[in-house]
Amino acid sequence: MKDGRRRSPFSMVTMFLLALLWTLPTVGLLVTSFRSRDDALSSGWWDAIINPFGTSWTLDNYAAVFEQANMGTALINGLAVAIPATIIPIMFAAFAAYAFTFLQFRFKETLFIVIVAVMVVPIHVAFQPLLDLFGPRGLGISGEYLAVWLLHTGFGMPLCIYVLRNYMASLPFSIVESARIDGCTNFQIFWRLVAPMAMPAMAAFATLQFLWVWNDLLIAKLFLSPDNTTVIVQLQQLLGTQGQGAELLTAGAFISMVVPMIVFFALQNFLVRGMTSGAVKG
Repeated sequence: MKDGRRRSPFSMVTMFLLALLWTLPTVGLLVTSFRSRDDALSSGWWDAIINPFGTSWTLDNYAAVFEQANMGTALINGLAVAIPATIIPIMFAAFAAYAFTFLQFRFKETLFIVIVAVMVVPIHVAFQPLLDLFGPRGLGISGEYLAVWLLHTGFGMPLCIYVLRNYMASLPFSIVESARIDGCTNFQIFWRLVAPMAMPAMAAFATLQFLWVWNDLLIAKLFLSPDNTTVIVQLQQLLGTQGQGAELLTAGAFISMVVPMIVFFALQNFLVRGMTSGAVKG
């Protein structure tokens, strides 16, 4: 009993089983990454846990990933793509969400509906026109970080505007009106009042946006050159057509999980607050 609420044993068992099911693939990936190729092909990863002394544990897979796949450079490239592609859309979307929430202008609701409707369109339909636009016959930025930043900004902004606008709509309008009476400009109101109050929502979306960009394969593969390719593209290239490099893939996959896990655990409080804000009023 806590806070006057009785915890159901069925709910506790269900949550434990769900957590176990979600964790098992990660545990299997971690165990396999420390096994040799022959051991991984001859028995399942659970055999290594049951009989740890009968398994040949090795760090060769991790060493080979950094030597052959140049994973260290790929990690830096992934951060160079993910960090700006997370900050830029949130920055512009926050200003747009403030305008849609606290400003009055013609066709505001219509424009907001159009922005939300863009989320329904699959991003794949825009790849060919964007390849022509960013290619040598267009802007000539295909293969550079700038092209990927612009793409993730354009694809991420509609959802970000929608999330932040709904969150800002739950903020007290009286504070904004009082600031306007005191002579504050919209820029001052945004930075000193609205932005700090909307920080949980922005941090929550930043977490999701970072994970989306970090785990992206298609955009990075199409619009980045081999010299600045990201971790996920490198992982995709580790596995050969005949299954070669499967042991390297497990080690590389676990390495690629480290950065998202750090980001998630660092911002998990903001993520929960941002997702639950506005769910209960009173």
